[in-house]
Amino acid sequence: MNATVTETKLLTGVIDPAHSRVQFKVKHLMISNVLGSFKEFEGKATMVENDLASTVVSFSINAASIDTEAPDRDAHLKSADFFDVENFPKIEFEGKGFTQKDEENYELKGNLTMKGISKPVTLAVEFGGFMTDPWGNKKAGFSVTGEINRKDWGMGWNAALEAGGVLVGEKIKLNCDVEFGIS
Repeated sequence: MNATVTETKLLTGVIDPAHSRVQFKVKHLMISNVLGSFKEFEGKATMVENDLASTVVSFSINAASIDTEAPDRDAHLKSADFFDVENFPKIEFEGKGFTQKDEENYELKGNLTMKGISKPVTLAVEFGGFMTDPWGNKKAGFSVTGEINRKDWGMGWNAALEAGGVLVGEKIKLNCDVEFGIS
């Protein structure tokens, strides 16, 4: 009996920060959105070649790198009312495997840790594909979106509005575009 053995290749990817963005938005005064981003982050992924379901992702954000283009607001977000960057300098995500929804769209489940609190989250992922750049480097692109409730991670600060409602929304919409260098 002659059996064919196929070799599986393990791929490792590291986020290319020059071609990646980590952004969010939250309601302000219940009528508009405040946009922000994190400027410092890193991440890696491992997967069996041609099998996104096998992908394991780890991602870390420097919480103090938050930028909403308003220094006073950024200082408040770094305080104990929100991220408490002095005691919890990192935001971390550990994801295990993608579930395919259609040709380009996947679901990624994992644990998000902020302020020492770890909670499961589900993120929507659009896989852009693999490409080799002009210098021969293999790349993979992903767009990641999701929504979390900041109160689940102990960020409950708010101010009531005289007309009703609150100053800062509880739901945070995440929007990340990441490019991995693959080896």
